[in-house]
Amino acid sequence: MTETESTEALTGLFEQVARRLHSNGYAAQLFPAQWSALRYIHQAEADRRTAIDLARHQGLASGAVARTVRTLVEKGLVTKMGTIGRGRAERLELTEKGHQLLKRDPLRSICTALENLSIHERSVLAKGLEAAIDATRSMQHGRA
Repeated sequence: MTETESTEALTGLFEQVARRLHSNGYAAQLFPAQWSALRYIHQAEADRRTAIDLARHQGLASGAVARTVRTLVEKGLVTKMGTIGRGRAERLELTEKGHQLLKRDPLRSICTALENLSIHERSVLAKGLEAAIDATRSMQHGRA
């Protein structure tokens, strides 16, 4: 197998994983972006649990993220805890219902699979995924 074929094969595998993750992201009547928001709110430092920080993390427009947050609040999965600092940014927290739902996160199966990789394999995979993320950032900013 040539270098190009190998790269193309890896790209194809990457696409399959991405499509399956996206498909599985519609679990529990949530959209993939809503699952991503729940994960972010769960994992972020308390002073970074705001809609604007979530938008930066996801690389999305603040309006789209505001709609996502509003929907999660309406579903009883997230609550607003008041403003942070001197600005208008409201701190977001998962409700108990949100914490319970994360126990059924569709990404759990991926996490379990990755736990079986060695530290070296995880490091190599992380480097490749970071390169892929960087490549998509370039596309978003018209540099590709």
